[in-house]
Amino acid sequence: MNLKEQLIQSYKQACELDVKAFKPGNVSVYQAGHDMTVNDFILSAEVSAKAITNQDYCLGEKIYYSVKATRDAVGCNTNLGIILLCAPIIQARYQMQAGQSLRDALSLVLKNTTVEDAQWAFKAITLAAPGGLGESNDQDVKDSPVMTLTEAMSLANNKDRIALQYVKNYKDIFDFAVLRYNDALVKFGSQKWATSAVFTGLLSKFPDSHIERKYGDKHSGWVFEQITTVDDALLNTDNPEQLLPMLHEVDRKFKDKAINPGTTADLTVATVLIILMEAFTVR
Repeated sequence: MNLKEQLIQSYKQACELDVKAFKPGNVSVYQAGHDMTVNDFILSAEVSAKAITNQDYCLGEKIYYSVKATRDAVGCNTNLGIILLCAPIIQARYQMQAGQSLRDALSLVLKNTTVEDAQWAFKAITLAAPGGLGESNDQDVKDSPVMTLTEAMSLANNKDRIALQYVKNYKDIFDFAVLRYNDALVKFGSQKWATSAVFTGLLSKFPDSHIERKYGDKHSGWVFEQITTVDDALLNTDNPEQLLPMLHEVDRKFKDKAINPGTTADLTVATVLIILMEAFTVR
């Protein structure tokens, strides 16, 4: 299997684990929601995999053509955040040198984004039409960018956790989420439950940008209380299957209020992708 095939496989697997894991408030095999189904997410991963791993595309093209393929296939925004986070990771994996870490390679990708990357990414965001995006007086996505993609992300990093990863070189993922995944994998012996543990850990640590774009901080304290209870229970059990009634209850509460921790789910997918890719051997 060549590198591109490995990347396609890892990307699809990360997206598949995203819907196999129980993540309260999100779409999963346990429960649909927000007018989307598991099949929408699986199909989105399938159709976007070719573009996001296209070595001939610049970073911005990877983002745009992945979003376009998704939009053409499912007609809604299932994976914009996933694509925005995963495309630089995949770009970094292509550019990694022998002896170089993925984190260091990713840092170089983010430092060297271009205005062209921003132009393609702005087109992708406009096409995906994410909920609660609003408008900006400086470098609105409806305008033609005059700065690099990372510079544009820096303007939004105080209100968008995905943009923050571009500025901080995925600090949330490398310094917390990857460690959480590995600890949970050792404890549970299950990729699915390790993925759930990443999600609950992130959401109990950081407010979700998608929720706060839609509602401000109206529900932030309540969401924190709900998910912290789940996260504590997950950390203190050897059998996460016993927590399914609690997970179903919190999932119902979130969806009754139309609360979708989508940014946290996107960060979870990127975490799993990094875990899977770090298993590759540099050639």
